Amino acid sequence: MFGLEALDLARVQFAFTISFHIVFPAITIGLASYLAVLEGLWLKTSNTLYRDLYHFWAKIFAVNFGMGVVSGLVMAYQFGTNWSAFSDFAGAVTGPLLTYEVLTAFFLEAGFLGVMLFGWNRVGPGLHFFSTVMVAVGTLISTFWILASNSWMHTPQGFEIVDGRVIPVDWFAVVFNPSFPYRLAHMATAAFLATAFFVGASAAWHLLRGRDNPAIRKMLSMALWMALLVAPVQAVIGDLHGLNTLKYQPAKIAAIEGHWENVGDEPTPLILFGWPDMEREETRFKVEIPALGSLILTHSLDKQVPALKDFPPEDRANSTIVFWTFRVMVAMGLMMIITGLWGTWLRRGDRLYTYRPFLRLAVWMGPSGVIAILAGWYTTEIGRQPWVVYGLMRTADASSGHSATQLGFTLALFVVVYFALFGAGISYVMRLVRKGPQLQEGDEMSQGGPGTSRTPARPLSAADEGMEDGETDTLPGRN
Repeated sequence: MFGLEALDLARVQFAFTISFHIVFPAITIGLASYLAVLEGLWLKTSNTLYRDLYHFWAKIFAVNFGMGVVSGLVMAYQFGTNWSAFSDFAGAVTGPLLTYEVLTAFFLEAGFLGVMLFGWNRVGPGLHFFSTVMVAVGTLISTFWILASNSWMHTPQGFEIVDGRVIPVDWFAVVFNPSFPYRLAHMATAAFLATAFFVGASAAWHLLRGRDNPAIRKMLSMALWMALLVAPVQAVIGDLHGLNTLKYQPAKIAAIEGHWENVGDEPTPLILFGWPDMEREETRFKVEIPALGSLILTHSLDKQVPALKDFPPEDRANSTIVFWTFRVMVAMGLMMIITGLWGTWLRRGDRLYTYRPFLRLAVWMGPSGVIAILAGWYTTEIGRQPWVVYGLMRTADASSGHSATQLGFTLALFVVVYFALFGAGISYVMRLVRKGPQLQEGDEMSQGGPGTSRTPARPLSAADEGMEDGETDTLPGRN
């Protein structure tokens, strides 16, 4: 298929399915915490604005949660179908870690999700808020175990190899492997930022269409405060993560930087742009800043960064890909910081909700968090190559040995089913977003809350309620 071998198709198939899957849990993590904040603010202030926003985003959360569960099931099966050699080699580590995720996080989320979504008029306010918080905590616990498993594959420790298989001997070392704390913080923060910009873009789109109300303004305001405060923190976490990667996966850093060789004792330059050529072993058309690479990556001007030629060709990741995926991620992060700062400046003079150029930027920044997550994930995983477990097992030795025809057929099937199924789900989410939060007026409705009479969240019917003429426009920001 397209001249690709079976191993290449197996990798493409895994990349395709995980590209869909990673988006839904990321938004689920952010929305779950956002909902907990909204309900907490409603209980504290009795401001019905927070309650109405809660009900609006709870519907979107429910649909997104469902798509995340469905796409995640496929990921688990692929370890056995396409990567059985890896499962046989490292299953004693990865299997229990994923089981812990199910026993702790998934059961916690599933146990309280029903109360959170459908118990609004059936349980008291304290129990309902507790359920929302438990769902949010469950998503973070899930992140903990998934990142522990994946990070171990990057920086394995706490094990012995017996009869060709990995045997854990120190579970604390396995879980808290060297890259885990940085990757957990980086991923969780990325999920919060992705959700913030999704929420902010939704609000900006409504404001551009003239739907200016307190709920829409609150959505945009909260999203931009998150961008202002958290995006710079993410940059710091990313820097710490980079230092950790330089220590434990220097070949990955060399590939990310497109840095092929050091010259004498000169500090390493930072290549801003260029085209790493794996065959010619050079980065062509490069634009670089002298010594800045050493300053950023080693925090000094007298240390050099390892170069790609320091490693055998068979141990080098594809620099052409990770060089650019990393820069896409960084570009999105810089734009997030700029957006947060610009939004803060516009708060002066009360122009935040009316300055149309900024609102258009906020709409275009809607998918920036998701793009950054995907670009960062590609950088991390492709940069680990040619290893599936770094330094222990090569990707070429981890596959199940299926034929290219079999893998090509299943890949094509995945493409058709995924675009049909999740395309419909994403379309439905966007319909909910276009509908916007519904503010409830009047004494009877204003008193609604946990334990009182009120229509429960119905995510599968909400999009058709109260849709106005012209709501089918799928180009946000067009006027």
